[in-house]
Amino acid sequence: MLETTETRTVVSEFLGTLLLVFFAVGAAVLAGEYIGTFGIALAFGFTMLALAYALGPISGCHINPAVTLGMLLARRITVRTAVEYWICQVLGAIVGAALLFLLAKQVPGLETHEGFGSNGWGDRSAVHLNLGGAFIAEVLMTFLFVFVVLAVTHKVAVIGFDGLPIGLALATVHLIGIPLDGTSVNPARSIGPALFAGGAAITQLWLFIIAPLIGGALAAVVHQITHPPQERLIVADDASPGAARSSVEHRS
Repeated sequence: MLETTETRTVVSEFLGTLLLVFFAVGAAVLAGEYIGTFGIALAFGFTMLALAYALGPISGCHINPAVTLGMLLARRITVRTAVEYWICQVLGAIVGAALLFLLAKQVPGLETHEGFGSNGWGDRSAVHLNLGGAFIAEVLMTFLFVFVVLAVTHKVAVIGFDGLPIGLALATVHLIGIPLDGTSVNPARSIGPALFAGGAAITQLWLFIIAPLIGGALAAVVHQITHPPQERLIVADDASPGAARSSVEHRS
């Protein structure tokens, strides 16, 4: 039963990240000209909202290495679970980007080189934001997003209205960040499209891995101060049916 639960959680993280990249990044790649920044931001927010309800009760619906790092530092998941999530998130993002790339190539005249929904600064920024500005923006935007996730999900599962503020937070940071650097706040989301965009998207990728992880770590630290734990938190391993049954048997 425990093995089955672990399979469900990692598959959920893989699938969730795949769908986020395909549909949300796809909105920028395939429909950005028609829906604009506001529409792209809503695509990210609505996709995250839907996935939070669909996959939140299974894996917590991190679908973001920065969120997983925040959960790890908040002691809600184990190191093993975090590593499994990170691997599945990156693989899911790559597969999602591959499917999106395949679809994009069916659109005559659609340019994907050094673009393709990737992130960047300097000449690759709509406002020509420099490296330092992009780094600060990514740290702060990821801080906001991961802090909201930690604050509204006191346990692993996304329940009740937890998904609503998470989706709104992701839409908000995209409204702010798209003109700045395309908005990452998610290393996996940046890795997938960059691999297919090539060129400067690859050389600038390091920032969109490091800065979001720093933002996620800072969110976990601040959350421990603003939301001190009042009760024992349920970690992913404890939430499995097998672990719950063992706990009942142990008490009896």
